[in-house]
Amino acid sequence: GEALEVTREVNCVTDFIHGCEDQLQKLKKQKEKGLLYGIPVSIKDHINCKGHISSGGMVKFLGQVMEEDSVIVQVLKSQGAIPFVKTNIPQTMINYDCSNLIFGQTLNPLNHEKSPGGSSGGEGALIAGGGSILGIGSDVAGSIRLPSSFCGLCGLKPTGNRISPPACGDRTFVLAVTGMLGPMARDVDSLALCMKALLCEEMFRLDPTVPPLPFDEEVRLRGNPMLPIAQKQS
Repeated sequence: GEALEVTREVNCVTDFIHGCEDQLQKLKKQKEKGLLYGIPVSIKDHINCKGHISSGGMVKFLGQVMEEDSVIVQVLKSQGAIPFVKTNIPQTMINYDCSNLIFGQTLNPLNHEKSPGGSSGGEGALIAGGGSILGIGSDVAGSIRLPSSFCGLCGLKPTGNRISPPACGDRTFVLAVTGMLGPMARDVDSLALCMKALLCEEMFRLDPTVPPLPFDEEVRLRGNPMLPIAQKQS
């Protein structure tokens, strides 16, 4: 409901992912609850979801319905999260705005005369507008960091090859910098929880090219300037 209201205002959602209610009922029957149990998660347009398109903002890909979930969506589901919407991007994603000829222009919910940034602009707008509490964007040269900044959010571009890529068909750009999927949210703790959930045995099993290194909570806390000095030294 909240996501629908926000997208009516700023045009940030491109698709609602079907089967959410079924997935929730399935989760309730599982004995082990994942780290993201019951959390609705929004995902950027180009991340594959079974039964949905990954347009990249380009008309030529509108007919290609994906046959399976990308690894990150499978891992989110295994951790109890519920991917529920796909969000807007600029055409080809190589842009710091958020507009394409299919879905139109996404606005910044804090100021409708401004851009939400890009390329994960739909994510930035939806989370800042209150329609999602956790989202997955992607970043080569600022595509998570720019919308996070423009929309007053927190975002993380992980180290290259830390998370399995989106697997969006033949849309491969040859880039000097590794593009990475990463979390966007309103606070750093949410980013940390998401990374901890993603860097799990299921991720390493589904994609053997990802180094099997779990999230290191101690390293994160050592780098936290908000912790008392005594706690840092202990």
